[in-house]
Amino acid sequence: MALLESISIPLKIKMPDFKISDPLGKEYVGKNLFGQKGLLIVFTCNHCPYALAVWPRLIRLAKHARVSQINTVAINPNIHPQYPEDAPAEMILKIKEWGIDFPYLVDESQNVAKAFNAQCTPDIYLFDSHQELVYHGRIDDNWQDESKVKQQELKEAIDCLSSSKPISTNQKSSMGCSIKWR
Repeated sequence: MALLESISIPLKIKMPDFKISDPLGKEYVGKNLFGQKGLLIVFTCNHCPYALAVWPRLIRLAKHARVSQINTVAINPNIHPQYPEDAPAEMILKIKEWGIDFPYLVDESQNVAKAFNAQCTPDIYLFDSHQELVYHGRIDDNWQDESKVKQQELKEAIDCLSSSKPISTNQKSSMGCSIKWR
């Protein structure tokens, strides 16, 4: 597994438009996924150790964000024959096993990940209600051991967005396994 960091993307860029489905075939349109205050999008998967380590945090953060009127969506760009654990059928199992209560979508063509310039799993994007990027960074400062986390950067960004406070522009890149491009 190649370790990569998310690339620097200018803040305030508009969210690329997209239309993709969940593993059961229900179609979602990106602009319709927003909560009143914004949308958190995470490119992730089922097999990457970095993604696996932060899934429980992401699920909790999604609940926290929802209370703050920010919706969450996860997108799996690793639909690749060499990674069967990321297949849509496996996604259905993980949704049930982990209690994922937000859309976990299948980027079969990988066009959505490309439009976002996503590089790794997880790759995290927070957009405000104007569909402008306000945060592109990591969940926190210790992906390996949640008990050692000292700074919860994504939670801080969510809290600032929900209370209309400025979000720090000092954002540390997310890191994880490379997206398995075809």
